[in-house]
Amino acid sequence: MRKKIYRVISLVIFVLFSGCNHSVGVMPCDSHTIHVMATTSMLGDLLKAIGGERVVVDVLIRGEADPHSYELVKGDDERLDSADLLVCTGLNLEHGASLQAKIAAHAHTVNIGAYFLREYRDLLLWEDGQIDPHVWMDVSLWTHCIEPMVEALCSIDPEGVELYRERGECLKTTMQAHHAMLKERIQAIPSEKRYLVTSHDAFGYFARGYLATSEEVESGTWKQRFCAPEGLSPDGQLSVMHLRFIIDHLAKYKITTVFPELNVSRDSLRKIIHACRDQHVVVRFSTEPLYGDCMGVQGSLGDTYLGMMEHNILVLIREWSVL
Repeated sequence: MRKKIYRVISLVIFVLFSGCNHSVGVMPCDSHTIHVMATTSMLGDLLKAIGGERVVVDVLIRGEADPHSYELVKGDDERLDSADLLVCTGLNLEHGASLQAKIAAHAHTVNIGAYFLREYRDLLLWEDGQIDPHVWMDVSLWTHCIEPMVEALCSIDPEGVELYRERGECLKTTMQAHHAMLKERIQAIPSEKRYLVTSHDAFGYFARGYLATSEEVESGTWKQRFCAPEGLSPDGQLSVMHLRFIIDHLAKYKITTVFPELNVSRDSLRKIIHACRDQHVVVRFSTEPLYGDCMGVQGSLGDTYLGMMEHNILVLIREWSVL
């Protein structure tokens, strides 16, 4: 079953991207190559797709590093200073003091969060008075960040305007189709199984976009589909009260599997599993982690933005299908 799902998704992606490459074409490198710094891989992957060979994209926060707490290390200043364009998520995701200062000082910065606040404020989520920055966890929402990226590239590289706009439109089409496919796959899982507990609050947009029913989204009750022991930034302490809340949530919705995230400590989830065992409730870890704040290693299914979203959907489908 799992192999069949992989083959179907891989075929759809191949067709979508083949269509894009045929319609847009590739512009050869020249002396006007634009150097772009993206703070995260989820931004960098889209910039590569939009820019083609006219753009060289560098990703600042690589691997399993936490974007919430990232501070500049040796060499980062030079990388940032040499970039023609700096693209950040904003919404207080990159809240390390040294990185925030560098973002504010850069001559050409695109703050995706500021764009969302201006154009799509009603689609953003709030948690305890803070904006949830994990917008990329809903592909249909993340599609909106293509426009400010395209416009920024066009403004600093007028010769590439046609290329950037064509590739941007093609990427939008690909992502919208991918979103619909992922949603259809996960919605095929029975509603009573689609309840998610992860390491930290990175999956709110994901729960609203993929796990909830349309009626739950309309009424606002979709939030019951997801909870986590840690907040929007995975650096908080698990209180006794919050531990009790998570255990009650697991019991209420008969949740028997919790999902760790690749770059987040499992300590809080271990405490939850241990506490459940004390109450003779069996809860286990999923066999594979999910991707929240980072993508997968090179060569894995999750080494692209759309690939990380596929990985998450496929892990959930497999785990929930065996319950």
